[in-house]
Amino acid sequence: MQFNCTNLFLCRIITVNIGCYSVVLHRTDHFYDPILALLRVRGIFSANFLLIIDFRNPPMPKASDIKKNAAIEHNGKVLIVRDITRSVPQGRAGGSLYRMRLYDVVTGGKVDETFKADDMLNFADLSRRPSMFSYIDGEEYVFMDNEDYTPYNLNKESIGEELLFINEDTQGLSVIIVDDVPVAIDLPASVDLVITQTDPSIKGASASARTKPATLSTGLIVQVPEHISTGDKIKVNTSEHKFMGRADSK
Repeated sequence: MQFNCTNLFLCRIITVNIGCYSVVLHRTDHFYDPILALLRVRGIFSANFLLIIDFRNPPMPKASDIKKNAAIEHNGKVLIVRDITRSVPQGRAGGSLYRMRLYDVVTGGKVDETFKADDMLNFADLSRRPSMFSYIDGEEYVFMDNEDYTPYNLNKESIGEELLFINEDTQGLSVIIVDDVPVAIDLPASVDLVITQTDPSIKGASASARTKPATLSTGLIVQVPEHISTGDKIKVNTSEHKFMGRADSK
């Protein structure tokens, strides 16, 4: 929490940064106590003050705050963050470097950029629409909005990694929209997929820590415990590409 005003006794309007939002505290009478003002911002308010939260202009994020599938504005382009690799070069002062694989939402081109941890970036305006995968049309994958049934077409190349976790039954997907254009898929934390091929299960191996590769219905390959069999439905972590356990049977 940080005030943008240096003299609390003279200022009638205070802006406080809380997380990624700006909170504006308006003084509405002649009484002003900076200690009470701080308490009121923390949640203990009185009629002397009016609290306004401005969601339109959040502070600029640092490169270290950027997450995968975020939309940023950089060099006059709107870019979707496809992947982030953090590194700490030996003998280099100044901390971590963040190498980002970016996708240009206009041209579809791929861009690689490296930022210092404290480099300031701009978020682009985006929205996320809960959707379901519907069908394939050539090189386009079509997703259907869960609420108003709007179809969203996404090129196979632009969502190739995400497709390893998606089938017609996948729940919790969102289509990311930038300037009214669908540009990416936001995956749920985990998905349920069926094993189509793996080595035969080993009886009594449930207590073993050894694993084996398993190919899933989408083509994704993950390591699974030796007691898991072909045909089993398993839960997979989408960020780490790891086996989490058997999926709940329904």
